[in-house]
Amino acid sequence: MKQPIDLATWPRREHFEFFSKFDEPFFGLVADVDVTAARAEARRLGVSFFLYYLHHAIEAANAVPEFRHRIEPGQVVAYDRVHASATIGRPDHTFGFSFIEQQPDLAEFVAGAQREIAAVQATRGLNLTERTGRPDVLHCSAVPWARFTGLTHARSFQHPDSCPKLSFGQAYAHGTGLRMAVAVAVHHGLADGYHVGQFLDAFQQRLGGG
Repeated sequence: MKQPIDLATWPRREHFEFFSKFDEPFFGLVADVDVTAARAEARRLGVSFFLYYLHHAIEAANAVPEFRHRIEPGQVVAYDRVHASATIGRPDHTFGFSFIEQQPDLAEFVAGAQREIAAVQATRGLNLTERTGRPDVLHCSAVPWARFTGLTHARSFQHPDSCPKLSFGQAYAHGTGLRMAVAVAVHHGLADGYHVGQFLDAFQQRLGGG
């Protein structure tokens, strides 16, 4: 479900009109989160670390209203909830897009995600469909092979896009614990650094530690 935002009374109207005229209206940053407790809990539960932190990232994003706002033809809308379109790797080192539904319950989320991963890995190509390309998603990717401090995205400026983008790096030793880089990119007409900070705080709280 989604609701249109009344631009006449929306506090971000001028920000939206200003940044929407940019060739590149997205801005992004990279921050580290403490994943010591999260990795331990995923192992205790016998759950994929990727799916464990992806679940908590989606839940954290849903807790920030601006991460659920999207630009659609002629309007800005607020979705009740958003999901994940995550890149899923295959044994041949290609990837396909997926649609992983948000579920508050971790076990239900993991079960649904595992089914989707298996389905994507049985396909070839990008698997770009109306389902994986729907607007009420977060574009998510994992880069577990590298500890990055910066990240850019391939973008087509002719294709309208307002979905937040989350990329997760390699977990690495830091003191007696583990940390992981998270890159967050959002449309500046819909969100500012304050909202990215809200997401990162909510994500860290859900992961534990920090």
